[in-house]
Amino acid sequence: MYVGMMCTAKKCGIRFQPPAIVLIYESEIKGKIRQRIMPVRNFSKFSDCTRAAEQLKNNPRHKSYLEQVSLRQLEKLFSFLRGYLSGQSLAETMEQIQRETTIDPEEDLNKLDDKELAKRKSIMDELFEKNQKKKDDPNFVYDIEVEFRTINSPVAGTQSQPMSSDTNHSKHASGQQNIRVRVSR
Repeated sequence: MYVGMMCTAKKCGIRFQPPAIVLIYESEIKGKIRQRIMPVRNFSKFSDCTRAAEQLKNNPRHKSYLEQVSLRQLEKLFSFLRGYLSGQSLAETMEQIQRETTIDPEEDLNKLDDKELAKRKSIMDELFEKNQKKKDDPNFVYDIEVEFRTINSPVAGTQSQPMSSDTNHSKHASGQQNIRVRVSR
C-alpha cells in the first residue's frame, strides 16, 4: 500500500500476545476489507499510554491508516495492554478505565495538576463533540424552546431579571418558577 492511498477505518483493537494494535480498514481504491497489524514494541506495565498512543499515531508507517482513529481510543487500547501486563483481569482494567474517563461533577477541578486538568478537559471536549447536534443530524432543530423549573430563591451570582426579550418567567402556586427560553442559532 502506498502513502497516497485512502482508507476508511472500520474497527481498531488490541492483541495481547505478541502485543499489537490491530486495525480493520476498507481500502477506498479497491473496496476490500483489510487488516493491518501494528506491533507494539518497548511497552511495559510502567509505560505512559498517552505517549505510546501519540508515538504510534505519528509513526510514518502507520500515520495514514490511523488518521480516523482518535488518540483517546488508542490510549484506551494501550491502557488495556498495560492492565494485561500488570496482571489485571479484563474486567478490572475496564473498571479502571471507566473511572479514569468519567467526569465527577462534584470534583473540584481547581485542585488538579496541569496534566490531570488537561486530561479532564480532553474528556469533556470529546463528550461535547459526541453529544453536539449539528445541522446535518436528522433530529437537528433550528429553533428550540426549553422550559426550566427553578426554586423560588435565586442562585448566587445570577440575575433576577431576564437578559433577553425571548425569556418568559411565570410563577406557580408551589413557589417554583418556570423560565422559558427560546434559543435561535
